[in-house]
Amino acid sequence: MRPYTVVTMKNRIPSLFLIALCAAFTGCGGVKEELGLNKQAPDEFAVVKRAPLAMPPDYSLRPPRPGAPRPQEQATSELARDAVFGGEGQQQTSSSKTDGESILLQKAGGGNVDPNIRRRVDSETSDLEEQNVPVAKKILGLAGGKGEAPASVVDQAAEAERLRKNAEQGKPVTEGETPSTIE
Repeated sequence: MRPYTVVTMKNRIPSLFLIALCAAFTGCGGVKEELGLNKQAPDEFAVVKRAPLAMPPDYSLRPPRPGAPRPQEQATSELARDAVFGGEGQQQTSSSKTDGESILLQKAGGGNVDPNIRRRVDSETSDLEEQNVPVAKKILGLAGGKGEAPASVVDQAAEAERLRKNAEQGKPVTEGETPSTIE
């Protein structure tokens, strides 16, 4: 006769706990990354374009050293700098403009540049700032802009005294000036 094994809840708890723990950890992105379960896509900005092979113009050249960079390839940062700022010999002067560029600048009014444009823009911006007061400042009567009085703070002791006098005389709370101190 074969003895039967008794499966109790006591025997199942560690295995159920282990299964629940594994299910919880596989849902976490950090755990997946640490275990290497996520795909690692290559960085598209780190990929360098390789220059095509070409026949050398002179066959008496020395063979390249193993591991040395190709002479026709430039570093990516140099290529980016050349594209933005222009490389050596690529910087144009005013005399090197093509006919099309000159006509375009003339039609667009490129020669009629106002030398005081910065001062003009600053004055127009300051005028707009004075005209465009936020709605909250208009409704609440808050100050703080040019030519406006600064905001005031209620004097607690004097306000308490005013409210007490209004209550004794049977006047509404809103009657009378609210005492304030200007900061």
